[in-house]
Amino acid sequence: MLTLSQETKKLIEVYKKSEEGISSKEEATIHVDEVASRVASFYEKIRGIIDWKEEHLLRRSAIERSLKRRLFSKINIATGSFIEEKVLAEPLVLELIRSGHFPNDEIGEKKIHKVQKIIDKYLYLINHSPSDKKNSRIQLYQWLSSIAACEIEETLTPSLKEKALIDYMHQSLKERVKLSDKIIREENITQEDKDIQVYINVQKALFDLDYSVIGYHLLKYKNSDWSSPSQERIESIGQNIHKIKKEIEDSLDSPLGSKIYQICQKYNTPYSIIGNIIEEDPASAEERMSKPEIFENSIKEKYNSRLKTLKSRLSRAAFYSTLSIFLTNILALIILEIPLSKFFWKSPGTTHEIEVFNTTLPMGFLLVTIIVPTLLMAILVLTIKPPGRGNLEKVVMETIKIASDRKNKDSYEIKRFRKRGPIFTAIISLIYFISFVLSIGIIFLGLSLVNFPPFSYLIFIIFLSLIAFAGSKIRLKAKELEMIDEKDGFLGTLIDFFALPILSLGKWLSLRWKKYNIISVFFNALVDMPLSIFIEFIEQWRFFLKEKKEKL
Repeated sequence: MLTLSQETKKLIEVYKKSEEGISSKEEATIHVDEVASRVASFYEKIRGIIDWKEEHLLRRSAIERSLKRRLFSKINIATGSFIEEKVLAEPLVLELIRSGHFPNDEIGEKKIHKVQKIIDKYLYLINHSPSDKKNSRIQLYQWLSSIAACEIEETLTPSLKEKALIDYMHQSLKERVKLSDKIIREENITQEDKDIQVYINVQKALFDLDYSVIGYHLLKYKNSDWSSPSQERIESIGQNIHKIKKEIEDSLDSPLGSKIYQICQKYNTPYSIIGNIIEEDPASAEERMSKPEIFENSIKEKYNSRLKTLKSRLSRAAFYSTLSIFLTNILALIILEIPLSKFFWKSPGTTHEIEVFNTTLPMGFLLVTIIVPTLLMAILVLTIKPPGRGNLEKVVMETIKIASDRKNKDSYEIKRFRKRGPIFTAIISLIYFISFVLSIGIIFLGLSLVNFPPFSYLIFIIFLSLIAFAGSKIRLKAKELEMIDEKDGFLGTLIDFFALPILSLGKWLSLRWKKYNIISVFFNALVDMPLSIFIEFIEQWRFFLKEKKEKL
């Protein structure tokens, strides 16, 4: 028999309580019209292509988008503050259910009052925060809106199992991750700083949560009464909100984070598998996990299941991320590149040309613009290798060690940060710059061979780097089950020499892409609000017809 640790037994109990909570539903639930829901759900699918995000972020993103749109209509232009209305929660929740982000007839009506209290809290913080030279009210509004969306999502569908697994891994790793005396002394890092970094990076490694969700969890971690503060506490938080925001951002950007993330990323699979095994049947989980043979077979079964799911997720991520940028590429071609070609570029008069919108363009230009970025993504995804030999055995061994009650736990020590002198830093920076110039130069040379218009070089580089970065992130996700370190050979080092500058550019652009996605802004401004009003009208009209039928 295998003796499970007390932490593992507590995790099983939380899963049991969560299952009991699901079986006992509230009597009065929120209902939306099915026809209006179909229209809204179809539009959300279109939005999902245009403004693609990871599946687990789609719902939170929709809440934030809807919340910002509704708050924006309540701005007092004279004062720059928001009008604190008490009727924002119900239309917001109804819209989210209609859009298919929450199930119909399952969310209790009492939740509307809770969501309204959340909105009131964040509106108060925005309206009553002191002025700050470094942080504008708009920046604070953007940050608090994203945090509010996280709390609203948690209120409508509490993620008890997810939180329990995060706490389980956090408690386990914060005892095992050790800092050397040299790091503590030279970097001035406290035990609390280390524990917070473990907490942050456990969430990134375990569920791939973004900074908004982690920031919200950090607020609750540091402020136990954040979910239900008194009025005096809200006033105190409001006066210190800029300081709180700064502390959260500093924690998320800590240089220690990348070191701890490597550990969390390597060992996240055993914790995920433990969660999967318990979730299958919480009532019998302790008994099954106490029997070594049954436990080992369950680990192998869940590992293979996660491997199959991972392949499906990677295919979906590759398709939608490529399609999102591909559509924007086509739009840029029609709106920007073709008009510029018509007025500022003269065709060389070759036979391999085609007329598009009364503009003569080289065939190679069109083919490279459309096909090459898509082909690059396909290559990046199709060349992903499955976990190497011996990985499953390593996962089985580590999962049993983590779940069992062992006195001698493995520790993972972070010994030092790599320091570089100014001369060495200058040499490395020069080599990196040379690799960047060479990479761009090779691309420019290839584009010139297919008669690319000069002003299209920059646009092509932008989309190529975005695709390359998206593909590299997908390849990184493919390694989430790997526990055996693989060494790069000479070819891998050579590819990195030319690819890293393009990937770095793609990362920088992707951060701006999220903020300034032109198509997303267009949909928010000109489509979201009118369509939302139209769908609400359909629903009200359908309810009116039902009332008339009942009277007849």
